[in-house]
Amino acid sequence: MQIVVRDQTDLALLKEKAREVRRRILTMVHRANSGHVGGSLSSVEILVALYYRLMRHDPRRPAWPERDRFILSKGHCTPVIYAVLADCGYFPMSDLRTFRRPGSHLQGHPYAPKTPGIEVSTGTLGLGLSTAAGMALGAKLRKQSHRYYVLCGDGEIQEGQIWEAAMFANKYHLDNLIAFVDRNYLQTDGHSEEIMPLDPLLPKWEAFGWRTCEIDGHDFAEIIEAVETAKGAPGKPTLIVARTVKGKGVSFMENVVGWHGTPPTREEYERAMKELEE
Repeated sequence: MQIVVRDQTDLALLKEKAREVRRRILTMVHRANSGHVGGSLSSVEILVALYYRLMRHDPRRPAWPERDRFILSKGHCTPVIYAVLADCGYFPMSDLRTFRRPGSHLQGHPYAPKTPGIEVSTGTLGLGLSTAAGMALGAKLRKQSHRYYVLCGDGEIQEGQIWEAAMFANKYHLDNLIAFVDRNYLQTDGHSEEIMPLDPLLPKWEAFGWRTCEIDGHDFAEIIEAVETAKGAPGKPTLIVARTVKGKGVSFMENVVGWHGTPPTREEYERAMKELEE
């Protein structure tokens, strides 16, 4: 299921898909009365661009050996990946109703053995990039052509394990590895630059041997261009810093740290859904 972007009409299709995904995120979290809504909303365009335009994948064959792999390193933001996978056809849309319910395969963190389309179980922050780097090296050793895409949170990259993975990816020239940082500047307990300053990010990653760029993480054209450029850059892994807005799409959630992991009430849910309809 892929939307090939050729002109503004195709970009409009991606934007409409992003709106649908945001509505499903809110519905899941509200129904479960639990889940991470802010960081899921901020990363919608990244996942929509990957799954509907950029990645090779086939929902009918989740284990297709030649598929590209996506790893949600900021594993608490499962609403966005579940909404996209269900829409693509990896499992029935009705399964979203079971989000975070006992016995459901759609839990608060990704669990690869039970959920079609989930490549790696994540949740412990920093784990996803390390795992992807190891898998990417294995693919290069086997001379396989598929790529690994990773989404990290900006609070997550305060973890030391992230920087160990960065060194590893540089050492082995993992040009089949493309990582995004969802740079919304907010983490569970405040502003990232107050908790543990990260800026300037690009020079840090460049010093670790990565090719870097910074984009508007809500602009499909910029996301697509950054990834296509990374695909044609041999010899180095790529880090894409995507400037985003936590809670994007819902006015009263945007740039509010309290929406990191707070479910909306009935009134808040109805208000948010009305905004997204408009």
